[in-house]
Amino acid sequence: MSENRDDNLPPNFLISVGSQVVLRYDRRVPGTEVIKPAGTVGEVAEAPESNDRPYLVRFLDGASFRLKFGELLVRRGDHSVEATATAGPDVSAFVVYRVMLGSRAFGLATESSDEDRRGVFLPPADWHWSLTKPPEQVEFFAEGVEEVDWEIEKFVRLALQANPNILEVLWSPAVLHADETGTELRGIRTAFLSRHLYRTYSGYVLSQFRLMKRGFATNRHYKPKHAMHLIRLLHSGIYALRDGDIRVDVGEHRDELLTIRRGEVPFEAVEARALELDRVFQEAFAGSKLPDKPDTERANRFLIAARRRRV
Repeated sequence: MSENRDDNLPPNFLISVGSQVVLRYDRRVPGTEVIKPAGTVGEVAEAPESNDRPYLVRFLDGASFRLKFGELLVRRGDHSVEATATAGPDVSAFVVYRVMLGSRAFGLATESSDEDRRGVFLPPADWHWSLTKPPEQVEFFAEGVEEVDWEIEKFVRLALQANPNILEVLWSPAVLHADETGTELRGIRTAFLSRHLYRTYSGYVLSQFRLMKRGFATNRHYKPKHAMHLIRLLHSGIYALRDGDIRVDVGEHRDELLTIRRGEVPFEAVEARALELDRVFQEAFAGSKLPDKPDTERANRFLIAARRRRV
């Protein structure tokens, strides 16, 4: 694993449009063999609503592609980058739960698929008692591997909000590590399910739909990956509302989703399919037997017990 972020920007910091950024690692320009080396400066052309989503970065030669927060450093007006002399804490020893997500967990992997790992860490009690609080989120990058780890309280709060990315962590079929606390967390996962799920999944679906339509309106092309995730989220959301469970492995829809990801489906057909599935999604919500609210008390008891265990 490469070292975690060494800047002093909080995890909820958003880089604004127009800001200059610097690549932390070598990155290949999608669709080409051109490599942008670490240290290359670009400008943020589009910023996401949260750092769970990538930024669109444009470079001097006109190339533009999406990069995640952990792949970027912010370039200040004095031409230095936002960095501190002391690296952030290494939380790997405190990870209580780690899974595989991304295409390898979705049942959509190909030979070139990277490993997307997600985890939860429980920091020592003295981190909370000291002046320097633990980070809410830590990202690691290595060749072919990306890992995002959430501090346990942050993770629980996001799960109670029915964040789709977080729920998928709890239901991933590919568990890489789970200690006593991690096993207990996975064991209470149904406490986080509620009808809030309809709202949050709808928000993610709308974001992907807007990205796809914006691209098509600009140059009559759309990002196949955006379209694929749009359809995947709709399939997953329908299943969750109907069955009260999160389906991470969507291998039964593999042919449809990979055909879309390869760009072989016209925009009009993808749009029609998305609208069709959205109607089914709304029907599933109307008939869903999920509770109106998550079991916050059960989640809180788990968090307190986990904290006590670490003292």
